[in-house]
Amino acid sequence: MVEVEALPLSELRERTSEKWREYPADVLPLFVAETDFPLAPTVQAALQRAIETGDTGYIASRGPLAETFAAFAKRRFDWEVDPARLRSTADVSMGIVEILRRVVQPGERVIVTPPVYPPFYDLVEEAGAEVERVPLRDTGTAWELDLDGIRSAFEDGARAILLCNPHNPTGTVHDRDALAALADLADEFDAAVVSDEIHALLAQPGTGFTPFLSVSPVAQRVGYAVVSASKAFNLAGLKCALMVTADDATTAVLRSLPIEVVWRTGQLGLLAAVAAFGEESDEWLDGLVRTLDRNRVLLEDLLARLLPGARYRIPDAGYLAWIDVSRLGLGDSPARRILKDAKVALNAGSTFGAEGEGFVRLNFGTNPEILTEAVERIAALVGR
Repeated sequence: MVEVEALPLSELRERTSEKWREYPADVLPLFVAETDFPLAPTVQAALQRAIETGDTGYIASRGPLAETFAAFAKRRFDWEVDPARLRSTADVSMGIVEILRRVVQPGERVIVTPPVYPPFYDLVEEAGAEVERVPLRDTGTAWELDLDGIRSAFEDGARAILLCNPHNPTGTVHDRDALAALADLADEFDAAVVSDEIHALLAQPGTGFTPFLSVSPVAQRVGYAVVSASKAFNLAGLKCALMVTADDATTAVLRSLPIEVVWRTGQLGLLAAVAAFGEESDEWLDGLVRTLDRNRVLLEDLLARLLPGARYRIPDAGYLAWIDVSRLGLGDSPARRILKDAKVALNAGSTFGAEGEGFVRLNFGTNPEILTEAVERIAALVGR
């Protein structure tokens, strides 16, 4: 059984990515969604081969990525994907924008479900549309889609919904019934569902993950999925994502995209994605998910012991924790106060929407020592 362990702080400080260069060396960075694990050996080997042979040119018009992902989807999610209905692009955000540009007209409205990944607001505007906010419902024990609110938005003219599944920042995996109901609503109002499934690979086994396009024939008719290995395998800088469809009409939309949308895929990103989605990487991915399971539970224990006023629900997927710190006396901008006085960088909840006021997002995709020290620093600040 493979064990995946994060690198020590001394090695992480040598990285030059955003996570390790945005703040001074006395700050523990637990903000941007980069992880602190070494590359999967299969991915590392694929990249090394490419460098050694100078295989760094343009992506090929024909290659194994679509077929490799289809096999991965069947193996991991029992999801039947037709490789002919896929197109690659540089990243999930680009895929979202390019699809939205073709399913909504300028000035039409696209639903988002805050608190949600902050760039969603910008991506809708980049596509020429306007944001329609329908917040998640907080049941007291979980977050869920507000299907009544989504119906009202569609009735009022919204033309699409940008779905986050698994949801960032809450880590919620939307269940099959909710996704099927959403598909039916979109179909009823002739709207589209664009599902960002970038965290799908990191769903915990106890919850599992249901791809939107797998829930029903209706979902296949109204839906688009955008997926990537980048979050699970820490490949964001290599630039490769897949746009997935399951119906003739939606596939025609992908085929209508300019060829440059596909050619923006990074060659190294494509090679890394093929390795990541290959069966040889499954054992490493399983080990990573186990490590994240231990970290999400460790965080619960640390908060209960050191910051009992914080409220945190263990996420279903991913490595992002959504924590209510409103009762800790950290003022109107808790993330800013924590950065200034505890030297821990977190994401401010307010950037995810008004529903995030008083929250912070913490990245626990790191080693236990860093995670523990971060919570201890915040606890010391609160205890002053």
